[in-house]
Amino acid sequence: MAAQGVPSAAGWSKLAASFQPAVWTMPNAVTPSPQLTQAGAEIRFALGSCALGAVLVAQTQRGICAILMGDDPDALVRDLQDRFPKAHIVGAADGLEQVVAQVVGLVESPARGLDLPLDVRGTAFQARVWQALQAVPCGSTVNYTQLAQRIGSPKAVRAVAQACAANPIAVAIPCHRVVRRDGDISGYRWGVDRKRALLLREGAPDVH
Repeated sequence: MAAQGVPSAAGWSKLAASFQPAVWTMPNAVTPSPQLTQAGAEIRFALGSCALGAVLVAQTQRGICAILMGDDPDALVRDLQDRFPKAHIVGAADGLEQVVAQVVGLVESPARGLDLPLDVRGTAFQARVWQALQAVPCGSTVNYTQLAQRIGSPKAVRAVAQACAANPIAVAIPCHRVVRRDGDISGYRWGVDRKRALLLREGAPDVH
């Protein structure tokens, strides 16, 4: 469904300029959300900007369902529509300014954490992976094999990698902390350069 009230690039830039980051604790636990697969579920979103580019934050009545990053705000809106094709998506919704400000603050300084509820659509397996990701401390990394072992599925390395790639909530569910066994940064849904920048901000060792 097409998004309503999508702001222009100039509009979201002005909105983002007023945002001020704050301090939070660690994010809430991940639980799969069947509501997001139902036709007509309402998702509100707003756009902001940070040192790593544009940020889109989407929220249901239960909590944040997506944090997307990129260079093109319009592309982020299309990504949101593709992720939730059955939802009623409303852009530039009132009341999201402070939520976006908190998310921007998280991107700028991931060690702060994010004390906002999450409303995540995913399978039970994906939820296990995403919960394990939230347990990886800031400043640390884990490889896909280790992550598979942590969720009790040591042979599901490929499925773990796919779950990381499917993560809709950047930074708050820190899939950027997963690297290859040789320490290589590997891929990242929102760009390898952003992944490297986040790890460097967190003080992760041997980032290359």
